[in-house]
Amino acid sequence: MSQTTPVHDAAALPRKSGGRRASGAVVPVLAFVGITMSVMQTLVVPVIKDLPALLHTSPSNAPWVVTATLLAGAVATPIMGRLGDLFGKRRMLLASLAVMVIGSLVSAFTDDLLIMIVGRALQGLGLGAIPLGIAIMRDELPREKLGSAMALMSSSIGIGGGLALPAAALVVQNTDWHALFFGSAGFGVLAMVLTVLVIPESSLRAPGRFDWVGALGLAAGLVALLLPVTKGNDWGWTSSTTLGLFGLSAVILVLWGLMELRSSAPLVDLRTTARREVLLTNLASIMVGISFYVISLVLPQLLQLPRATGAGLGQSIVVAGLAVAPLGLTMMLTAPLYARIAERRGPKASLMLGMLVIAIGYGGGLGLLNAVWQTVIISVVVGAGIGLTYSSLPSLIIAAVDASETGAATGLNTLMRSIGTSASSAVVGMILARTSAPVDGVLLPTMHGFRIAFMLATAAMLVGLALAFFLPSHRATLALLAAKDAEAQAAVDDRTAQAEHIQPGAPAAR
Repeated sequence: MSQTTPVHDAAALPRKSGGRRASGAVVPVLAFVGITMSVMQTLVVPVIKDLPALLHTSPSNAPWVVTATLLAGAVATPIMGRLGDLFGKRRMLLASLAVMVIGSLVSAFTDDLLIMIVGRALQGLGLGAIPLGIAIMRDELPREKLGSAMALMSSSIGIGGGLALPAAALVVQNTDWHALFFGSAGFGVLAMVLTVLVIPESSLRAPGRFDWVGALGLAAGLVALLLPVTKGNDWGWTSSTTLGLFGLSAVILVLWGLMELRSSAPLVDLRTTARREVLLTNLASIMVGISFYVISLVLPQLLQLPRATGAGLGQSIVVAGLAVAPLGLTMMLTAPLYARIAERRGPKASLMLGMLVIAIGYGGGLGLLNAVWQTVIISVVVGAGIGLTYSSLPSLIIAAVDASETGAATGLNTLMRSIGTSASSAVVGMILARTSAPVDGVLLPTMHGFRIAFMLATAAMLVGLALAFFLPSHRATLALLAAKDAEAQAAVDDRTAQAEHIQPGAPAAR
């Protein structure tokens, strides 16, 4: 970091709206960036079953097209967050978008599996833009607007994923499937242009240097952990490869943690992460990630399976996408509702309410899997709950950490959700595989498997509710924020006094 770069700590942030000069377009532009990046996760879902033929590979190798994106996104989110804290969040946001565009173009021009995996991994690296967007909002927006803005940005993870399903289905049905990647590249370029025109670069910087060794250690540990999680069904959960990678990940992450604790400028401040409010929020995020991906995996299959199977609804790929689309739309509509609840009761209350709504959606959905309109109801209810939970999580994190740690802390929280979605993908895949039944000589999912997956999501939400119960109360959170405001004002007064060559605390010369 340059010696001329201004370095500020949390206290330097003005907490009143008068200290911010952000354009009114900052929030919609950042939300558009978040939606653009989150589309990457579900972009190829409509063609998953056709990937072996499209890429001239085996059915066991084709899922790497999805796995590569999940792994790269999990690695990128905490790393890009820390880079943003150190070198500028807008700069790193543009870098994330650029990498995503490059990955989209690589994927658009190939039918080769290995090249496609590289392109999809580059797309996944761009997912670090979402925590960066949340951190920019904290720097640029007044507190009275911050809650609803962060709610929209955080919910964009689900909004993009939900809206991408029907849009991608329409593209696949009417044109060449490579158009999916040309479209994502175009949206990425548009997001870059809007970012350059609208988003300011904050002067807020975290002190210290980037922990390259810590970044490599975290990346190695996460890959060793998530690789067997996502591929365990194919390799076998008790195979030497799966167990060996789990053991390797444990060793790497323990050593990484010890190294981070001794580092003067760690990639992730584990002491901050161990605080009750941060730790419980991150654990709850894993549960939310599990619940979000269950509906994305189950409903499209349920809708498209032939009615002759006894479990499917026999719908086209487009109808299936449209039936799941309310998931994303409802998440978008709940952002303003979250702001009202959080203002009166705090983000803990909105988080618990959201988890309760999700549990009701999945629990009630056990008896609503027999018609298209019933799946729409499930999408609406679960989407409303996920919208509330996704909106609450960054607010809980930001209230517990210094402003100079926002990027890294929200990146880590996004990582926890990614771990939840990866685990959900693996476990639901295993459930559906173990409960499949032969139809005309082909093994297909059964209604029994779908219901077990819904029960898994319900159980995850009950665990999440138990974790959220022990988060600090709204009154305690307000007291913490008031203390931070007092520190901020004291630091600003101190710097003003120094700039006027007045000793802090001394009366001004008349």
